[in-house]
Amino acid sequence: MSALLPLLPGQTLGVMGGGQLGRMFVQSAQRMGYRTVVLDPDADSPAGRVSETHLQFSYLAPEGLRQLAALCSAITTEFENVPSQALAELAQHRPVAPGAEAVAIAQDRAREKAHFLKCGVPVAPHQVISNAEQMASVPASLFPGILKTTRLGYDGKGQIRVSHASDLPAAWQTLQGNATTPVTCVLEKMLPLAAECSVIVARGADGQQVHLPIQRNLHREGILALTEVFPGGIDAIFSQQAIAAAQAVAAGLDYVGVLCVEFFLLAPGPDRDALGPLVVNEMAPRPHNSGHYSQDACDVSQFELQVRCMAGLPLTAPRQHSPALMLNLLGDLWFRHAEGAPTEPPWQRVLALPGTHLHLYGKSSARRGRKMGHLNVTGASPEAVRATALQAAGLLGIAPF
Repeated sequence: MSALLPLLPGQTLGVMGGGQLGRMFVQSAQRMGYRTVVLDPDADSPAGRVSETHLQFSYLAPEGLRQLAALCSAITTEFENVPSQALAELAQHRPVAPGAEAVAIAQDRAREKAHFLKCGVPVAPHQVISNAEQMASVPASLFPGILKTTRLGYDGKGQIRVSHASDLPAAWQTLQGNATTPVTCVLEKMLPLAAECSVIVARGADGQQVHLPIQRNLHREGILALTEVFPGGIDAIFSQQAIAAAQAVAAGLDYVGVLCVEFFLLAPGPDRDALGPLVVNEMAPRPHNSGHYSQDACDVSQFELQVRCMAGLPLTAPRQHSPALMLNLLGDLWFRHAEGAPTEPPWQRVLALPGTHLHLYGKSSARRGRKMGHLNVTGASPEAVRATALQAAGLLGIAPF
C-alpha cells in the first residue's frame, strides 16, 4: 500500500471484476462520495452498469490495466479468480488491496492449507495429489473424503465425494476433464459436522483489524443457502476461537482489505478430540455472501469496510443492532413452475412481511443456480426473524430450514 493514503471522498476507486460483489462495493463507495471504475470484460456486468466508468477489457489486457491505473487512486478485487499477476502489475502504480500474493494463495487450495497450518489454524486431514503415484499413496484414513481441484473451484464446483479408495481414480479422471497437463487436486477427509460458520475480518494497512459477528451458515448442494447471525448463535468460546483464527490468517498474509474465513464446527467424537472443535475450510479474499446481512443489521457493512480498507480510512468495529437471517436468491426461484418462461417471484407478498430487505443484483436474465440476489430479514428477536424468514421462504419456493 502507498504512503499517499488516506484517500478522501471525491477520489476514484477501482475494482477488478464486475459481478454482484463489485456492484455492492461500487454502491457503497458512491454513497461515501467516491467515484468508481470497474474493469470487467462483460458489457452487461452488474457492477459496470452502476459505476461511473466501465472498462471493458479482459483482466490481463495491458491497455485495460493501464487505463485502470491511470484513472484510479486505489484498486481492489471483487472475486478471487482475478489473475494475481494483474494485481501485481497494478501494484507497481497504485495501492492494491488485497495484494497479489494473498489472492494467489487463496486461488490455490494446497497453498491455502499450508498457510493455515503456518498460522497455527487446524485444517481437515488431507493430501495433495498431482500424479498417479501420489494417488496410490493416499492413506485409508482419508476416506470417505472429498476430492477438490486446487484451483477454480467454488460453490460446489470442481469437487467430487469419494467414499472408498477404489472410487478415487474415476473421480480424479473426471476432474481432469480435457486438461492437457495434470490438474492438481486435494483429497480432504470428510468430518462429522455440528455446524458451519464464517468470520469476516477487515484489516488496514496499519495492521488494525475489526470483525463482523460470527455467522452460522447452511449450504445446499455446495452453495450457501442462508446465514443466521444473532448473539448466542454460536457458542461464545467457539466464536472467540474462530475470530482469533481468522485474524491470525489475515495477519499472516499481511492482508489489507476484507477477508472471509469459513470454518467447520465439528461434532463430538474422535476427530474433534484430535483436531479441536474448529477446523478452517477455506478463505475468500473479498466480501462474502455470508456477510450480506451486515447491509441491514449492522451500522457498518462489509462493503463499507472494503472501502475504508483500500482508502486508508479508520476502521471502526461494526455493531450489530438486529438479529438477522440472509436468504440467498438463486435463479431457480424464477422457474418455480415446471413449464413456461421464467416468472418473477412474488416480491410484493415477500416485502409485505416485516423486516424484509430485498437486494437484487441487476442481472439481465435468470438461470438455475445463478445468484440473482439476497433477502435480509431483521427483527426484534432471533425467533421472530426465523419465523419471518420461513414465511418468505415458503412464498419464494425455498425449502424450509
